[in-house]
Amino acid sequence: MSGEEKGKKKIWGELSRRDFVKSLGGSALIAGTTLGGLTLPGPAEAAFGDLPKKWDITTDVLIIGSGFAGLAAAIEAKNAGAKTMVIEKMPVFGGNSIINGGDFSAAGTKMQKEAGINDSPELMLKDMLKAGLYLNHVDKAKIVAEKSNEALEWCINYIGANFARLTYHGGHSVKRSHQTVNASGSELVNKLLQKARELGVTLENKTKLTRLIMDKKGRVVGAEVKKDYKFPDESSGKRAFIRAKKAVILAAGGFSRDVRLRLVHDPRLDERFDSTNQPGATGEVLLAAGQAGAMTVHLDWIQLGPWASPDEKGFGYVPLFCERLVGYGPMIDPKTGKRFFKETGNRKERADAIILLGYPVLIMGDAYAVHKQVFPQALEKGLQSGAIKKFDTLQDLAKFYGIPEKEFLSQIERWNSFVEKKKDDDLDCMIFPDAKPMATPPFYAARLWPKVHYTMGGLYADKDARVIGFDFKPIAGLYAAGEIVGAVHGAVRLGGVAMATCIVFGRIAGQNAAREQV
Repeated sequence: MSGEEKGKKKIWGELSRRDFVKSLGGSALIAGTTLGGLTLPGPAEAAFGDLPKKWDITTDVLIIGSGFAGLAAAIEAKNAGAKTMVIEKMPVFGGNSIINGGDFSAAGTKMQKEAGINDSPELMLKDMLKAGLYLNHVDKAKIVAEKSNEALEWCINYIGANFARLTYHGGHSVKRSHQTVNASGSELVNKLLQKARELGVTLENKTKLTRLIMDKKGRVVGAEVKKDYKFPDESSGKRAFIRAKKAVILAAGGFSRDVRLRLVHDPRLDERFDSTNQPGATGEVLLAAGQAGAMTVHLDWIQLGPWASPDEKGFGYVPLFCERLVGYGPMIDPKTGKRFFKETGNRKERADAIILLGYPVLIMGDAYAVHKQVFPQALEKGLQSGAIKKFDTLQDLAKFYGIPEKEFLSQIERWNSFVEKKKDDDLDCMIFPDAKPMATPPFYAARLWPKVHYTMGGLYADKDARVIGFDFKPIAGLYAAGEIVGAVHGAVRLGGVAMATCIVFGRIAGQNAAREQV
């Protein structure tokens, strides 16, 4: 071996994370990345800037984000004996979690057994992998499936959240989504917040992460933040430094609201596509982690909700109307009056089918299906806003939407024949045992056009929720949970599995961060 070769071997053998991140330059994340009006520093500056001369706040575990994952992590970290702090950039706590539909998918639960539904973690995992096009990292998806029931029981028995009934989402083999009593994630978020406060967790909103702070060994030791930040004014807020003696947990959600960042990974998703997410669902925490040397995975897989409506902003009420009707009512192309895709297909399948048509479609049901399946408040609010329409006859429905009446009525007759024999010969939709032919007035309908709903990709973390760096090793002092983490869902996340994933890995992150040895 030549002297030059020996020198090269020595250099690469001694390469530290600090050197590695610096060497990436703009290849990991472009230096000076601009996001939402904020110019982020380059990798070396972001990850390895000088330690502050004075820390303004010191805690054991610092959590970025206050949704399901962040609050679950906070509660577990505090119960493990760690002084714990949660920061949230928005003026209210809860992130996307507080506005979601309140569906928690879990397998082998008490509620399922009482309803006579046979389910298992193995079947749930099988469904997750099939929907995810087998791109899921099986080890982590398996943990979610196996711990889903335990996580649900923790939410019920320890946190005090109330779940009222079982619902179905496309792509699942059985009904396994447990819906909160108010059909909203707020039921669980508010109970998590209450428990966190009771335990003495410090909760601070209007506080935005600017950068992660690492020491010379490459360990995350804290964060630079903006206190009194007023979203989305990037000139607002005062700089402060928070020391995390044990670890930082990233639970800041996805980037569905950042159009520029979406376009980097899926050029189709321009301004034509609204998002169901709250306005703060941007990706600056993801980018900050990347600048600290964190590896990412599956960022190109961005989920659109096929059950969203162009007739209301954000998430709205139509998703709660639409998803309760799949398997009970038909989805119709208004130009032809015919069905065009199976109603119980997974989210990607249905969204792609609607986008391929290029215009909004309709979901509908009669009085029996709607009053049996749809949460009353969602129906009432949807009717009040005009996003859901009510008709005395099918002919009135066809006339209102400009549907060819003859073809439409013929298609409804055919749909009803499938419901009667519980088998869809045309599109293989799952017809539920208690479904009935669509014949009982009044009839209800809503228009559907996909909205950006969930970013499956994110940080790459291991089974212990430790964030992995570009050297394939855990970044000391850095954990992550929830939507900011990729690999669990693969190409498509099944409905209700987000809540399970957030609680399962949020708890794991909190427990392990509290045990971090410094």
